[in-house]
Amino acid sequence: MKQPLKENIDFYYNEQGYVVLTEKYHRERGYCCGNGCLHCPFDYENVPENKKGGLLAARKARGKQGGQ
Repeated sequence: MKQPLKENIDFYYNEQGYVVLTEKYHRERGYCCGNGCLHCPFDYENVPENKKGGLLAARKARGKQGGQ
């Protein structure tokens, strides 16, 4: 049976109240789900090409602002 997710380790809530999965959670899952998750460590490999470019550009811009 899977272990329950741990707040601030596997996920956190953003300012809008959404659940955001951490990079740790994604790495343990082991693959890109294709949803364009903020902390995807797999460079959005399963995201459709028409969306992937924008996500990678946004990630690069966030990195220049100090990264998260």
